[in-house]
Amino acid sequence: MSTCPYKNILDPDIYADSKHHAIFADIRDRSDGLARIDDPLTGVPYWAVTKREIADYVCKHPLLFSSEAKTILPKEVPEEEIALSRLMLVNMDPPHHVKYRRIVRNAFTPKAVSGYEQRFREVARETIDRIASKGECEFVTEVAAELPLVAILSLCGIPMEDKQQFFDWTNTMIFSEDEDMSGEDGFAASQAAAIEVYAYAAALAEKHKTEPLTDIVGALLDGTVNDEKLTPEEFQLFFLMLIAAGNESTRSVIAHGMRLLIEHPDQHQKLLDKPELISSAVEEILRYNPAFVQMRRTVMQDTEIQGQALKAGDKMVLNWQAINHDPDIFEDPERFDVERFARNPELGSQHRAFGKGEHFCIGAHMARLEMQVMFEELLPRLKNPRFAQPVEYVRDYFVNSIKHMQIQFDPEVVKSS
Repeated sequence: MSTCPYKNILDPDIYADSKHHAIFADIRDRSDGLARIDDPLTGVPYWAVTKREIADYVCKHPLLFSSEAKTILPKEVPEEEIALSRLMLVNMDPPHHVKYRRIVRNAFTPKAVSGYEQRFREVARETIDRIASKGECEFVTEVAAELPLVAILSLCGIPMEDKQQFFDWTNTMIFSEDEDMSGEDGFAASQAAAIEVYAYAAALAEKHKTEPLTDIVGALLDGTVNDEKLTPEEFQLFFLMLIAAGNESTRSVIAHGMRLLIEHPDQHQKLLDKPELISSAVEEILRYNPAFVQMRRTVMQDTEIQGQALKAGDKMVLNWQAINHDPDIFEDPERFDVERFARNPELGSQHRAFGKGEHFCIGAHMARLEMQVMFEELLPRLKNPRFAQPVEYVRDYFVNSIKHMQIQFDPEVVKSS
């Protein structure tokens, strides 16, 4: 009996020490970007896509490689849960996907997002104000989580006193593989947190009947698909997706960005010397450590890619982190280089941190602005940053996040008036 030559990249244990990039590179090099991998944890083998050319092909053919059939989550879930999840935008195929996306599209255009900058900057400054004189902080909860959470809650008209509750719900829902984040029975806790978010959404919908909401929630409740409004179930799932995706993913990337700058002090210094490089650094952080590690597709009919025969029903995993380190696209991809995109502006559309095709992240403009503002505000004030303890990573194969990152820096001297 032959054994699979590749490591199972759906094993959450390989992400706990953040050594997975080397595993991805090995698979990509030995398989030329498309590897058949066994998964002893579930018994369901899958095709791992680790090169960008193949990923782009898959994304351009959404009816051949479906998001809807088994959802985009790489794990195996019961059919009844899949049926409910298909009402979520990220798990839709054409033609449903385009119609539902249209409802919220206007809230996330570059023009609309640029109007949020002043508020984002206020939040970033307030965040740094709280820690700057202390000389230390737990970066994930005290800094990285703050702006993305405030931003998405503000857009959804949710009062700030509920912020901690949404932070906890999001952690529990997304990180079901990590006991520290969601408890021993992660799946049950994840489901319970989702039910709480559904109930919150239902209360907002009820409020909208007597006090019309003018934010994204109002747009969802008033919008129509084929002249029909969203059902309560559809609205609740849409709301859950916005909260989870709009909050955790940007938090993860901001935290990884700070980690990378501390690990590469020469790159950190370049940003201090030339703050105009921050926009290039944002793209490099997104390339180097996109929030979502990998997403699932399901092969809908027999097809062939690079001489490999794929069968209808086969599971496929698009590994965004490996794709973003494709040496055919990026020179010396394992090197963290904040000037990479400044030197080569045409590279700006080459990474896939936000996906590709019709599922390109609707919140990409907002995520970029949040990162830009946060690093513009924190870099000049948190001087000489360093790790106070080893970084702790989340044990999860879907979202590559940091659990704890205790850092120290030179305390900011408070000027007396």
